[in-house]
Amino acid sequence: MKIFISADIEGITDVTHWDETELGHGEHYAAREQMTAEVAAACEGALQAGATEIWVKDSHDSARNLIAAKLPKEARLIRGWSGHPFLTLQGLDKTFAAVALIGYHSRAGSGTSPLAHSFTGKLTTLKINDVFASEFLMDAYTAAYAGVPLVFISGDRGICDEAAAFNPRIQTAAVKQGVGNSTVNIHPELATARIREGMAQAVTQVANFVQPALPAHFSVESRYRAGYNAYHDAFYPGARQIDDMIVRFETDDYFEVLRFMMFTAQA
Repeated sequence: MKIFISADIEGITDVTHWDETELGHGEHYAAREQMTAEVAAACEGALQAGATEIWVKDSHDSARNLIAAKLPKEARLIRGWSGHPFLTLQGLDKTFAAVALIGYHSRAGSGTSPLAHSFTGKLTTLKINDVFASEFLMDAYTAAYAGVPLVFISGDRGICDEAAAFNPRIQTAAVKQGVGNSTVNIHPELATARIREGMAQAVTQVANFVQPALPAHFSVESRYRAGYNAYHDAFYPGARQIDDMIVRFETDDYFEVLRFMMFTAQA
């Protein structure tokens, strides 16, 4: 049984400030150690539940954060960005039994994390079909598009609550909570224990998992911080600028949403 894991850093316990998320910054080293520990715990839980092969996508910033030697030997690590529109789920296909997200964070425009964002700081909010969208929601739709259930997520309380509301069958493990510009964090060892246990339970129940169907139509609304970016990105085929800061894109094919985001939402 193959399991796919996508890992971010802003939803890792103790990570609170942008300095801790940036490769090369002194404060990044402790954050990447804990990011690796939480991903390793997810791998261990999956293996306990019967997984035989695990693919891990490093999905934060440069995608060069995870420490490969500290992951289980069954894990294959995807580093860097290929340019494929699946982005954080690069490599996912129907040969996988399930998807899990580790270290995920609250969406842009929310008040549940000091590190809340969607993709980059270029967007102040992102909506899909009039619903504020997070990177979790984008991945949930990508997983559904690929025909693979998204069964587990860890991160801040805001994103775990969003995942549970989207599909109560998803197992969640909140390892922190945002309060204003601060975070309240559980102990790193408790975080890995909860992730290991939750992942094992999620993988055990994969055969009975029911995933929501994709919407029949997608209306994407990107609100930008800078008018220049809105003007520029409105030239994407099929997109249109509806005011100084908002660009709208509509399609019936979710892959086209991913293509739009890849070419417009990235910094």
